[in-house]
Amino acid sequence: MTKNMLIDAIHPEETRVVVTDHNQIQEFDFESQSKAPLRGNIYLAKVTRVEPSLQAAFVEYGGNRHGFLAFNEIHPDYYQIPVSDREELLKAQAAEDRSQAATDDNQADGDDNATAETDGEADGETDGDVSDIGGDAHEEAAPAINMRALHRKYKIQEVIKRRQIILIQVMKEERGNKGAALTTYLSLAGRYCVLMPNTARGGGISRKINNGADRKKLKTIVGKLDVADGMGLIVRTAGAQRTLAEIRRDFQYLTRMWEDIREKTVSSTAPTLVYEEGNLIRRCIRDLYSKDFDQVVIDGADSYKEAKTYMKLLMPSHARKVKQHAGDAPLFKEHGVEDKLAAMFNPTVVLPSGGYLVINPTEALVSIDVNSGKSTREQSVEKTALATNLEAAVEVARQARLRDLAGLLVIDFIDMDENRNNRAVERKMKEALKADRARIQVGRISSFGLMEMSRQRMRAGVLEGSSETCAHCNGSGMVRSVESRALHVLRQIDEDAGKFSEGELTVHLPQDVAVYLLNNKRGQLHEIETRTGVSISVEIDNELNAMEISITLPDNSESSGRMEGDPSAAVSDENGGKRRRRRRGGRNRRRGQGAENGAEDGDEEVESAAEDSNSDANDADVSADSATDSTGDGEDGEDGDDEDKPKRRRRRGRRGGRNRRRSQDATTEGEADSEADAEADTEATDDDAAAPQKIILEVATEEAEEDAEEAAEENTDAMAEDAPAEISETDEEAESEADEESDGKGKPRKSGWWRK
Repeated sequence: MTKNMLIDAIHPEETRVVVTDHNQIQEFDFESQSKAPLRGNIYLAKVTRVEPSLQAAFVEYGGNRHGFLAFNEIHPDYYQIPVSDREELLKAQAAEDRSQAATDDNQADGDDNATAETDGEADGETDGDVSDIGGDAHEEAAPAINMRALHRKYKIQEVIKRRQIILIQVMKEERGNKGAALTTYLSLAGRYCVLMPNTARGGGISRKINNGADRKKLKTIVGKLDVADGMGLIVRTAGAQRTLAEIRRDFQYLTRMWEDIREKTVSSTAPTLVYEEGNLIRRCIRDLYSKDFDQVVIDGADSYKEAKTYMKLLMPSHARKVKQHAGDAPLFKEHGVEDKLAAMFNPTVVLPSGGYLVINPTEALVSIDVNSGKSTREQSVEKTALATNLEAAVEVARQARLRDLAGLLVIDFIDMDENRNNRAVERKMKEALKADRARIQVGRISSFGLMEMSRQRMRAGVLEGSSETCAHCNGSGMVRSVESRALHVLRQIDEDAGKFSEGELTVHLPQDVAVYLLNNKRGQLHEIETRTGVSISVEIDNELNAMEISITLPDNSESSGRMEGDPSAAVSDENGGKRRRRRRGGRNRRRGQGAENGAEDGDEEVESAAEDSNSDANDADVSADSATDSTGDGEDGEDGDDEDKPKRRRRRGRRGGRNRRRSQDATTEGEADSEADAEADTEATDDDAAAPQKIILEVATEEAEEDAEEAAEENTDAMAEDAPAEISETDEEAESEADEESDGKGKPRKSGWWRK
C-alpha cells in the first residue's frame, strides 16, 4: 500500500479529501457546505458599472459581491462597435492567439536544454532570477498577460455599456471585502484536456510537459483532433502518457459540455449559474487521481455512488479501485490521518533530523523560519545547515500545499557559507514544488539567507476556513499585562472624572484588572475623588473579555472600548493640529463656474500657498477685511441656495497680493489721496455698518489704454463678489471719475487695483 485517496463525506456540512503516500499526507483539501467554491464556475452576468479610472467593469453574477472584470479579460466579441471593426479585431485576435501558442510551444520545447544549462551554471546566476512553477488546469489554459493588452484604440467606456449581458467565468474566489475576479476567456477542464471555446489558438501542449519525446507525440495526436475554428485545446500534464483514443474521448466530452452550456445560456436570464465546476469529489478524482493510486476509499454512501459513477465516465477501467469504507472506526482515524491534520493548526513543524519550522502568517506575507533544533548528526556546522535546509525545502513545499499558504512567502534558511550549497537548496525547493497545482514564482536565496516565493491561492486556508479571530487579543496572540491594563484604566478614570464636578462614575472591568486596581491603586482612586468631587465605583463584569472596559459617566452616558486604544487617534490628532484657512464666499462661490475658470482655480491655489507662507505679514489685512467678510457671509446665508446668481472668484494672486501693492504704490503720486479715501471709507463703515461700502478705483498711468480697460473689467467682477449685491450710484460715479482722471493724465499703468 503506497498511495491512497481518502474521502471523508460522512457529514454533509463538510467534505475532506486526503492523499497519502507511505502514510504521509501529500495533499489535503476540504469543502464546506456553507461556502461552496466559485472558481471555475460560469455565469450569465450583467454589467452594473463601468469604471474608466480602473479600466474595468463591475459585474453582477449572483455572488455575495459584484465581481471585478478587467478590460484585458473582455473578449472582443462583447465590444459594442461596428460589425466590420469587430470582424477585423477578431481576425487580429485569432492570429495573435495562434502566434502565442506557437511561441509557448517553442519555449517549452527548449525547457529541457535550458534547465540542464541552468543547473550547470547555477553558481554564476544572479540573485534576481525568478522561476515559474506549477499551475492547475485553468492556469495552463491562461494565455500570457501581454497578449491580452488593451486593444489599441479602444477604452472600456467606449465599447462596454451598463446593463450589458456577458458570459463570465470566475478566476479568483471572493475574499474579505474583495469581490471575485472574472474573465470572459472561458476554459473547461477535463481529465486530459482543457477546452477554450472562445480562444482561437488551435491545439497545444501544456507548458508543464518538458519531455521532448512526449511533446512530439502529443503534437501528432492533437493534429488528428477536429478542433473547430475559434476554439483552443491544450493537453494537460495528466495526458502526457495517454493514447489518441483516450484524449479524443475527453475532447468529445468537453465539446458536448460546451454545447450544453450554450443551450442553457440562450434560455437563461442574467444573473444565473450556467455551469458549475463540480464538487470536491469530482475535482479531486479529475485532478489528483492517477494510475499510481492503489485505491480510493470513501466514507459515505451517497458520495461513494457519485464517485463510482464519475470514475466510470472518466476512466472506466479504474472504477474497481473506488471502494466504500466498511470499518467501525472513522476512516481518517483508522488510517492515522486525523492527528496529523490536527497538527496543521500548530505553527511549529518538526523535521526528521530534529530541526523544526515556525510558520507565521501575517497581513503582508507568510514568514517561515528554519531552525536546526536538535539536529547534530553531521560533523560540521556547514553540513548540519545544508542537511537541515534540504529537509526544510521539501517540508515547506508540502506545508504550503496542505495549509494553502498563499501570497508572498519568505523562508529564512540557516545561513551557509558555500554558494553551491545555496544552489543545492534552491534546486531541491523547485523540484519539490513541481507537484503543486498552484502557480508559483520562486526567487533565489539572497545574501541574507532569505528565499522569496509567491503562491497562488487555491482555496480558503486551513486556519482561515476553520478558525475565528480571538476576541481577547484580536488575532495578535498577546494581551497586555494586568499592571499595564490597570494603569490604562486609571488614566482613563482620571480623564473622565475631570470633566465633572459631582456625581458617580462606575467602571466595569475584568476580574483580574478590578482586583489589582482595588488592591494596589486605592490611594490614587481616593485622590481623584478628592480632587474632582466625583465618586468612583469599580465593579467586576465577567462578560467582558481581558481587554475590554466599560465606563458609566455621571451624566448616565456609557463609554466602552478596548484597552489597546484607537489606532486612528494619532492620525486625527495630527490632522486636527493644523487649522484650515477659511476661504471666502462659501460653497456657492464655486457654483456656476465653467471650464473657462480652470486658470483662475490654479491662481487661487497659488495665492493660498503664498498667503500661508506670509501669514504674519497679512494679519493686518485680514483683520481689516473682517467687516467685509462678515457682510459677505451674511449674504451667503440668505442667498446661499440661490443658484441663479453665481459668484466669480477673485484673483489677487496675479497682481501680487496686498503687500506688493503697498510697496509699489508707496512711490506714486496718488498715495496720499488713496490713504485719505481709505480712512474715509473706514469711518463711514464705523458710523453705519449696514450701509454699502464705497469702493474707489485707482488707476496708475504707465501702460496702454487697453490694459486699463481689462483691469476695469476684472475690478467689476471682483466687486460683484465681495461687495453687496446692489452697487450704489456713488460707487459708479467714483469709477467714472477715476476713468476720466486716467484719460487726462496719459497712459494708464498695468497694475491697476481697487481697495475698500
